[in-house]
Order: sequence, then C-alpha cells, then structure tokens
Amino acid sequence: MVQAKLGRTSSHRRALFRNMVTSLFAAERIETTAAKAKEVQPIAEKLVTLAKRGDLHARRQAAHYLMSEDMVKKLFDVIGPRYADRAGGYTRVVRIGNRKGDAAPMALLELIH
Repeated sequence: MVQAKLGRTSSHRRALFRNMVTSLFAAERIETTAAKAKEVQPIAEKLVTLAKRGDLHARRQAAHYLMSEDMVKKLFDVIGPRYADRAGGYTRVVRIGNRKGDAAPMALLELIH
C-alpha cells in the first residue's frame, strides 16, 4: 500500500499518525481532513486487533506506537474487549463537508460502538 505523503517528511508523518491514533482512542472520535482520516484508519484497526489478542507481546507492540501509557491501558481494558466478537471494521470515516478556511474536505474518524 502506498502511503500518502500529506506534504510532510516521513518522521513528521509518523508523529502525526501516532498522535492522531492516540487521540482517537482517548476521545473515540476525531475530526480531521478526509485524507488524514483515510491514512490513520488502517493503523487504528491494527491496534484494535492487537488489543483483541491481548497478550503481553501485543501490549508491548501497542505501547511502542501509542503516545500514552494510559491509552494503552484503555485500548486493552476497554476498547479491545468491546470488539471481541467482531471480525474487523472497528472504525468508520464519515465525511462532513469542507472546512471554511481553505475548503479542505473534512471527515470524522470514529470507533464504532
């Protein structure tokens, strides 16, 4: 899969995605541009799959990516068990129109309940 560059260096892009995924798990819904939401969605899905697995190695892999130890705890104790019987599709991207300032297409990235 080719990753969109989003006008950033690779290190900046990685930091952006790590922060966005951490925020997604904290608030369970974030508003961002449609392009960023489409790039972050597969990362969030993979982390939820790790949380469903729930073993120590999965927890360490998630802790390596997420920016907060509290979010690792929430991911494994709250979010992972919520999707225990679901075989994928833990997030959705809902387009919400264009941003007022620059008309960038905006979207909500949210965890499905």
